[in-house]
Amino acid sequence: MPRRRGLLPAGVLAVLLALSAACGPTGVPATEAVPVQVVVATWNMCGVRQWNCEGTGSGAQKARALTELPTDTGARVVMLQEVCAGDLAAARTELGPAWHSAFKAYRSFDAQGHGTPVPCGAARRGVAGIAILASSALSHVSEPSVRQPATGLHRGILCATAAAAHLRVCNAHLSLPGTDASRPELEFRDDQLASLVDTADGRTVFGGDLNSAPPSPGDAAGWIWPHDAYRRYRECDQRSASSRAGRPTHRTGHKVDYLFTALPRAGCSVRDTGRSDHSALVLRVEAGRGSDVGPGAYET
Repeated sequence: MPRRRGLLPAGVLAVLLALSAACGPTGVPATEAVPVQVVVATWNMCGVRQWNCEGTGSGAQKARALTELPTDTGARVVMLQEVCAGDLAAARTELGPAWHSAFKAYRSFDAQGHGTPVPCGAARRGVAGIAILASSALSHVSEPSVRQPATGLHRGILCATAAAAHLRVCNAHLSLPGTDASRPELEFRDDQLASLVDTADGRTVFGGDLNSAPPSPGDAAGWIWPHDAYRRYRECDQRSASSRAGRPTHRTGHKVDYLFTALPRAGCSVRDTGRSDHSALVLRVEAGRGSDVGPGAYET
């Protein structure tokens, strides 16, 4: 959110459950197995120095924190925002050859429509963007089309399928209000959220830094949220069908980071990495089971 911006834990992924049939659009073959539980995290790393991130750590410190996140939480898939390409590469190398990543750079567009990447502001850290880091190969990597400002910063959505978990993940970083320098009154988050929700199926985890508060009766911007977000799917910290609350994920005390899925949720935690103005949000899902959307199925 521009300012206002290894070893696995026992019991998390060691048990495998054989499936007797393919599991939906992501295509789980009948002869393969999926982990009973899969841990997915999202973290805005605050890697762009000029976005008021000077006091959140060096590139090496952020890469170390990224390496520790899956080690400490058991996360097999990590969705990242404001990550520097160099920091991502360093963490992936440290985690080992089984880890893979996909990266989409931010681009800043001027009034003439010329786009330039956003530098992280330090040597060897490269440019900033969004990414997916996983403990297995990533396939079907795509960048869904999404409405963006004519003049200003383009963030976007990045999707991929994590092979070992047979899980589709879609990582988003939405536009802040006033992002379009030529027309600051325009709102983009409603269309961007709709595009994000449209990417999902029954075996998808989607979310990221959505630069938005949860919808509530007193929130003037609550209208931007698609109807299906909290109904067809459930958010990591959603405690009941009617709940729209969640623990803060930003140092301002607001929740702006989200993970949604239709898979049964087995746990949700907020982790302060000490190297960002955002905490990481960590979701454990029952990957070998169907949707939890239904009466009495709102575990946390």
